[in-house]
Amino acid sequence: MNTVTAQSAASAAKPRHSNPLGNLSALRRIVAPAVARPFSIVETIAFVAAAGALSWALDRNDPFLLHAGFPWLWFAPLIVALRYGTLLGLLACAMLIGAWQVLMRGSPDAWPTLFFTGGLLQTIVAGHFGDTWGNRAQRANALNDYLNDRLVAITNSHYLMRLSHERLEKDLLSKPTTLRDSITELRRLSVAHGLDSAKDVPSHDLPGAHALLEFVAQACQIEVAALYPVHVGKLGREPLARIGDAFELDPRDELVARALETQAVAHLKSGEHPFTNTGLLVCAPMISADGRLIAVLAIKRMPFLSLNFDNLQLLLVLLGYYADGVEHSQQVRTILDALPDCPYEFALDVSRLTRLEHAAGITSSLVALVFPHDDEGDSFFEHVMRRRRALDLMWPVKAAGQSVLINLMPATDATGVDGYLARIEASLRAQFNLDLEGARIGVHTLHLGGEPGPALKRLLVRSGVDV
Repeated sequence: MNTVTAQSAASAAKPRHSNPLGNLSALRRIVAPAVARPFSIVETIAFVAAAGALSWALDRNDPFLLHAGFPWLWFAPLIVALRYGTLLGLLACAMLIGAWQVLMRGSPDAWPTLFFTGGLLQTIVAGHFGDTWGNRAQRANALNDYLNDRLVAITNSHYLMRLSHERLEKDLLSKPTTLRDSITELRRLSVAHGLDSAKDVPSHDLPGAHALLEFVAQACQIEVAALYPVHVGKLGREPLARIGDAFELDPRDELVARALETQAVAHLKSGEHPFTNTGLLVCAPMISADGRLIAVLAIKRMPFLSLNFDNLQLLLVLLGYYADGVEHSQQVRTILDALPDCPYEFALDVSRLTRLEHAAGITSSLVALVFPHDDEGDSFFEHVMRRRRALDLMWPVKAAGQSVLINLMPATDATGVDGYLARIEASLRAQFNLDLEGARIGVHTLHLGGEPGPALKRLLVRSGVDV
């Protein structure tokens, strides 16, 4: 029986982050920050002052280097504008103008109009460039974060589906329910026992923690364990849930420290040297899809044959599924309260995309296609279902006299929706020689942005669904 290292157990659930500058990420954040820091005003003042002091030290008779053959002093506002944008670039220009008024007040030299005008225009152009590309980079990073969340979720789903098929072959008679069904119920725990409904429970408690631990113990054959919350990298003192005999957890336990440090499964054989100062067998972190550490599962006792690669990797994926649900539990619960029949995965992505629109202004859309409920309409319905985009999520709704297909389209604005409808219409024309109007297909659209639950309910009502 093979044991598993902490790094290999986390490989299926830990997101990857690209680094185009190799090992220079820390230097890149200093030289070219993604967003302006609150300390940027102080940095601007200090940088321009240092540049002015250096110019004064080089030539006290010409501190602005007017006769140097090149306006070297304007490099300071140029760098500030490229680094922080137009506003702080203009602040640097104002400092140079103020320095001229103070230092050259009694000088016979006339006001160098072209010198300051050219430098000011150069700074405005550079600042506009910095603002434009800074906003584009922020939007791209937000979109990449969402796509990374989707990739982690798809990876977890693929692993669980493969493992479910393997287990069904071995013990279908003893376990008539599939692992995938159990996972679906596990993810719904965070909504069924939402944080907003637990008014007498501390805010750091996790909804459905006891049910989670019971399910994980059964699936991974755990006998004695406890689930501890993590706040800003520090382990809580009291467990949220426990199974088996009670035990005290030492916060200085080596396995706990390694799990918090690496954010991966740690067990007795996971390090280069054996752990001596520990009373645990396994310590597994609970990490959401966006990389936030929520809790730690400390396992005191489990069968020796269960300490293997597949079992520990299943444990990590189950905890990741639950953490991902907790991350979005409040907003998902709001959607499911308004629409109880809405699929969990659909509501989860609506919640993620609404947060993405609020954070970065990236528009996502919902398109409801209404089909007549007859043989011809059902044929059109199946045809459109088969032409879904890879990134889209679909929710088919059957109503009296009609069928409604709700398509969630991430990062798609009005122009993208028009393109999608044009492709559907072209496909219908090629297959059935009909357009949307000829096929009696109604179209209703909604762009995410406000409260997702009521907005999605209004879209269904407009589509003729009684909710």
